[in-house]
Amino acid sequence: MMAPKLMPPGLMIAAPASSSGKTTVMLGLLAAFRAAGLRVQPFKSGPDYIDPAFHAAASRRQSLNLDSWAMTPGHIARLRSVAAGADLVLAEGSMGLFDGVAQPGESGSGASADIAAAAGWPVLAVLDISGQAQTAGALALGLARFREDTRIAGVILNRVASPRHEALARAGLDAAGLPVLGALPRRTDLSLPERHLGLVQATETPELEALLSGLGRFIADHCDLAAIRALGDSSSAPHAPNAPLQPPAARIALAQDAAFSFIYPHLIADWRAGGATILPFSPLADQAPDPSADLVWLPGGYPELHAPRLSGCESFRNGLQSFARTRPVHGECGGYMALGAGLTDAEGTRWPMAGLLGLETSFAKRRMHLGYRLARPHQQIKAFSGATRLRGHEFHYATITAQPDAPLAEVQDATGAAVPETGSLRHMQEGGMVSGTFFHLIAPQSGKGTRA
Repeated sequence: MMAPKLMPPGLMIAAPASSSGKTTVMLGLLAAFRAAGLRVQPFKSGPDYIDPAFHAAASRRQSLNLDSWAMTPGHIARLRSVAAGADLVLAEGSMGLFDGVAQPGESGSGASADIAAAAGWPVLAVLDISGQAQTAGALALGLARFREDTRIAGVILNRVASPRHEALARAGLDAAGLPVLGALPRRTDLSLPERHLGLVQATETPELEALLSGLGRFIADHCDLAAIRALGDSSSAPHAPNAPLQPPAARIALAQDAAFSFIYPHLIADWRAGGATILPFSPLADQAPDPSADLVWLPGGYPELHAPRLSGCESFRNGLQSFARTRPVHGECGGYMALGAGLTDAEGTRWPMAGLLGLETSFAKRRMHLGYRLARPHQQIKAFSGATRLRGHEFHYATITAQPDAPLAEVQDATGAAVPETGSLRHMQEGGMVSGTFFHLIAPQSGKGTRA
């Protein structure tokens, strides 16, 4: 019997809480290892569009999301397999290491620890030691003992105020028996710009290469790269990867520009693996979808930042309306808003949108909507390849002021509570179908063998 093929050694970069410095460390390590000639495969734990784009810029390899709440073990196994041929895997966690939802999903609660345990990756913990010293050792020891299947292999101290501060914190980590592999002094000149959904997108960040190079040098100067690389464990290759997800159409017109950029790379990869052709177009450039397409997909993004321009794109709007008469059109989050009747911006000005749905949304009074979503469509939807369950997440600040069309699905949060953002569905007279959701799709499922 042949021995299972080993995957590259890997590490999970995690922390006790958000805003501890995970992304700074992740990007700095990716840039530093790439500068040293290593091929590093990045991943992101949990739902996130923006961090993986920065990972890709720093590593020159596409970063994929791994999500234990939304994805089956076989799905995660298949995505992990893209690391074959790399020298090292680095995965960035989300929130705190053990933070997830109360009710498990397909493979776990959505916690970064679920992914680390399943992959066999040790954890490199980033500790923000602002306002503490030896107590950092107690915090790290608590992380190390919380779950038996999760191993804290080392620590990077972040926001170190002085050599004395570092020495005291190191004493606490020594007492806890955990190695300190880096100590990062406070820096304000290497911070990444932020927007209300997190970081500003990588494509919008000026002098990105200089910023990433600076982060790489910063990490290389203050961390033991050789010791960090040596922490990574090689785990056996995934044994039972799922087949790629079935594409919803043979030719998919995909909106791609500054207003519509939030779609998970694993979905596009699956569509292509299933034989689909992706036909990008830019609504902001007033481009209509390719008339040879079988389906139009408008991803999420920031249409509210471009509402005046988008409202004036007549070729896009007319082409989309013509397409929708006979073929399916789907939008999610920002794309859903763009399919609606109107969008009111933060200043209270209403801008007409495509008008294919009656949806009215407003940013005049912002309210955050955040969390995992489980949706059961009321009928088969072409855009979802007829899947009976859709696992995804919702993250936006828009308020619905009108949602008059038929609901697309029964939607619940991770606790099983009903969510009023049901999405919308409208059948067109000539056979077309327009659908939209506020949740971003992560994994469509047939419903067989999955949790309720």
